[in-house]
Amino acid sequence: MQPSFVVNAAAGLVEPAKVSLSPNCDARPAGAEPELIIIHGISLPPGEFGGAEIEDFFMNRLNTDGHPNFKQLHGLKVSAHLLIRRDGELIQFVPFTQRAWHAGESEFCARKNCNDFSIGIELEGDDDTSYDDRQYDVLVAVLAALIEACPAISPREIAAHSDVAAGRKTDPGPVFDWLRLYDDLSAGGSGPNAR
Repeated sequence: MQPSFVVNAAAGLVEPAKVSLSPNCDARPAGAEPELIIIHGISLPPGEFGGAEIEDFFMNRLNTDGHPNFKQLHGLKVSAHLLIRRDGELIQFVPFTQRAWHAGESEFCARKNCNDFSIGIELEGDDDTSYDDRQYDVLVAVLAALIEACPAISPREIAAHSDVAAGRKTDPGPVFDWLRLYDDLSAGGSGPNAR
C-alpha cells in the first residue's frame, strides 16, 4: 500500500512522522518560505545503515570517539527537516517553518544560502548503494504532500545536494534514480514504478 502524508502547515510538520526535534535550526529570514527541496544521502558510519548514529548526529549526541570517521564531525551542528530510513521510517527533525542546517555553502539558480528557502530531506544511504523501494515510496508521498502544501514548490524545485553544493558534495549520488522519482511523482505516486 502506498503511504500517505499530510503537511500541517501551521505546525510545519508532516503527519504521520516520528518527531525528534533537533536544536540545530533557527528562524528563516523575514519573508523567506520554502521554495526548494534538497535531496541528500547520509550514512553513519559511512556505508552502514540502521543504527542510531544519524539521529544522534542531528540531536548533538553522537559519540565522535565511537568510530574513526566520526572525528571529523566533532563540533558540527547539522540537521535536516526529514530523514527517510532504509525501511521507510520517516523522522522529522525540524519544522518546515524553521531553517534546518543541511545545505551548507550552497547556491540554486543564482541564489545563495539555500537553507534560507529550502526543505532538506535526507535518505539513509550512500553514493554506491541503491536506495530501498520503501524510501522511494515514502519520498514520493512526502514530496506530493509538500508540493500541495507549499505553493512555491513544484517538481522543478527539487534538487540534489550535489546540485546546490557542486564540487563539495556528491549526495544523493549516482545510484539515486531521478527518473523513477519524477515518473512516480507525475503518476501521483501510483504509477508503474510505485510499489
